[in-house]
Amino acid sequence: MILKTKLYDHQIKAVEKIKKIKVGALYMEMGTGKTRTALELIKKRYNKNKIDHILWLCPCSVKETLKRELIKHVAGELSMFTICGIETLSSSIKTNFKLLNLVEKKKVHIIVDESNLVKNHRAKRTINIERLAGKCTYKLILNGTPISKCEKDLFSQWYILDWRILGYQSFWSFAANHLEYDERIRGKIRRCLNTDYLVRKIAPYTYQIKKEECLELPPKTYSTEYYGLSNEQQKHYKYVADKLLFELDELQPETIYRLFSGLQNVISGFRVTVGKHLKKTAFFDTPLKNPRIQLLLDLIKKTDHKMIIFCKFTQEIKDIIKVLNYKYGEKSAMPFYGEINLKQRQENIDAFYKKTKTRFLVANKTCAGYGLNLQFCNYIIYYSNDWNYATRSQSEDRVHRIGQKNNVHIIDICADNSLDERILSCLWKKENLVDSFKRQLENQKDKKEFLSNYFRCKGVLDNA
Repeated sequence: MILKTKLYDHQIKAVEKIKKIKVGALYMEMGTGKTRTALELIKKRYNKNKIDHILWLCPCSVKETLKRELIKHVAGELSMFTICGIETLSSSIKTNFKLLNLVEKKKVHIIVDESNLVKNHRAKRTINIERLAGKCTYKLILNGTPISKCEKDLFSQWYILDWRILGYQSFWSFAANHLEYDERIRGKIRRCLNTDYLVRKIAPYTYQIKKEECLELPPKTYSTEYYGLSNEQQKHYKYVADKLLFELDELQPETIYRLFSGLQNVISGFRVTVGKHLKKTAFFDTPLKNPRIQLLLDLIKKTDHKMIIFCKFTQEIKDIIKVLNYKYGEKSAMPFYGEINLKQRQENIDAFYKKTKTRFLVANKTCAGYGLNLQFCNYIIYYSNDWNYATRSQSEDRVHRIGQKNNVHIIDICADNSLDERILSCLWKKENLVDSFKRQLENQKDKKEFLSNYFRCKGVLDNA
């Protein structure tokens, strides 16, 4: 195997550490080149005949991007690689049988890319990957960080490599030593214990690095653009807040999620009917009347660069696509979200990559936040946000990575005096909105006054 591209200094250090062991973890932040680092380790083992095939497991949405990366870095044919979507292993008996046959017949090096997707020890995909990995001598997990939420994430990832590293043959023995559960809320972890032990156990097998430690990338510039809800929206926001606050119980997180979801839908331009399930319909008879979309169009006029527009709701993506293709011409905007099949998603990404008239990629950040290399683009607009900092950070890293030459401009659209402001505040503090809200609510003596201030929007809750 011959590789066409050179390593950066931090990638050389990673290879020097991990090449001495048969299993390991590359916890390299998005944009630092963990794929290229993994390929160097594979090359050394392949050329020494220690392996003769590579099974690369990654998110389904990343498969085509990974193929591009292999073509970019590897000289010659790529028949020694098998790429499979991690999600496929949850449902396809045929694929599982085929891969099991592969690892039994060949000397396979298994790579689990975005290993945080296998953190649930009960999930079918995790169980099936553990079965495959058990047949492989050389194993590598790749991820931006070892922990996305808490130390619980470590167990399945490291069990795939070798259970002897952490020293636990079951999740329950791991949990008994490291997890303390909340007695009031089933399944909620109050705190993690003996974390120093876990760090000591994984350290010899881990290489970890952040972008600021190894790359001199152009800066990221953040700005927030505000707009006001229409008068009718403000009244509806108050109505939905009143209805959902009535059923609010801070001991039941689902009621908080329901409240936040209802208010976000109103802010984004939907009319919400409160019942057993929240039902939404279009608030405006045409998307062009939505003040949020009007602000988006004003922002777009200020530059002629390509840009990514991230949205929380699928209907937002559809509305924006409709408006932009009307304003700027057919196929000037391409959608990218989970309901679109993988083939069509890839065609849409290809159109955005190439020097075509496609100028906008309108995407859900959960779907487009993994694996895409979009460093040719340096404008991101967050049309709407959720409160997940991890996926927010990953989505920013689609453009702020190796190869980016220009300053990256990141713009958040925010409805003035609304829940939007709370969401952005928590993202900037790297907090979880639900946890932050519960903590503040529990500390308030006058909860009505607190709620009135928290969800303020020109008198919202004044009469609650």
